[in-house]
Amino acid sequence: MRYVRNVNRYHGHMPDGQRTAAARSKRVQQGEATRGVLIETAQRLFAERGYAGTSTADIVTAAEVTRGALYHHFRDKEDLFRAVLEATEEQMLGQVAIAADQAGPPLARLHAGIETSFALSLEPTFRRIMLEDGPAVLGWQAWHDIDARYAYGAMAVGLQAAMDSGELAAQPVEPLAHLLVGAFMQGAMVVARAADPAAATRSMTASMHRLIDGLKPTAR
Repeated sequence: MRYVRNVNRYHGHMPDGQRTAAARSKRVQQGEATRGVLIETAQRLFAERGYAGTSTADIVTAAEVTRGALYHHFRDKEDLFRAVLEATEEQMLGQVAIAADQAGPPLARLHAGIETSFALSLEPTFRRIMLEDGPAVLGWQAWHDIDARYAYGAMAVGLQAAMDSGELAAQPVEPLAHLLVGAFMQGAMVVARAADPAAATRSMTASMHRLIDGLKPTAR
């Protein structure tokens, strides 16, 4: 009883605003955790079964949350898929950044990023969510906008660094980054649909390397 009285005395002296803020913070944390579980679970199921083969009932059951929790965070299954796609893009970009950072000079980092991006296109999660279901579920334009938003920034930074180092000829970065991202995205789609994805990846990677190296300063 003494412990209970001490606890009550402590809370009794906590200002109402402070208690309200603490409760609100806890609810926010719980909400973010639930949203994260839904995205992680949906990503796994979408990768295994595809978007069409995964129901919202499958997702809430596997995530061990209520249907109300799902619809509190997402309008519908498509809205959840969009969040999954963006999370998958972030994961891919993180792995590409790690590989690039270990490669050395700026041009080598750019090549490493290209090579890693194509290699990741073979992995089931990235391939199915980003390249197969992404454009089919969201429509080509929405999928393109999301993919380009993540890829464009990385490409522009890599190109600018290689230009600053003198490894690539100086020129406007923005249009070049858009063109190269477009080339990569088309190449990745070819890889996703290829009868021999591994061979297609090698071919597309080599072609992208040649495109990049073609931007080197011309000898005078």
